[in-house]
Amino acid sequence: MFWLSHHHPEEYNRTYVLGGVRVCARCLGTYPILFATLVALFKLRAPLSWSWDVPMVLGLTLPALVDWAVGRFRPQGGSNAVRTLTGILLGMALGRSLFIHIQRPLPQVLVWQAALVALVAIPVMFATSRDSKP
Repeated sequence: MFWLSHHHPEEYNRTYVLGGVRVCARCLGTYPILFATLVALFKLRAPLSWSWDVPMVLGLTLPALVDWAVGRFRPQGGSNAVRTLTGILLGMALGRSLFIHIQRPLPQVLVWQAALVALVAIPVMFATSRDSKP
């Protein structure tokens, strides 16, 4: 069931075992909170624009990015509790940006969020790729 855990055996330290199935620690925090945030925002008929959308979404996205980046450099480091916590924050951020995007495609907050992810992920992926190591 690869979709529940996108980690290979050497990364099983980044998963929980639930009912005999490996589940990614960060995803376990991200997806339930993302869906709960979406439901809550729709149910509350939240506005499509808050003055603090961009700083809030970026601030909630950043901890997961930093934890992920550190984990790329130190594969055996970190803890699942931190991964799950940063996943919860990421789920809230993604829920808000997706809520807006569903109703008003490609909002500024989503573009900024994607830019932040790219600015962190691309250099980290290049720096830690197996091909770039001697």
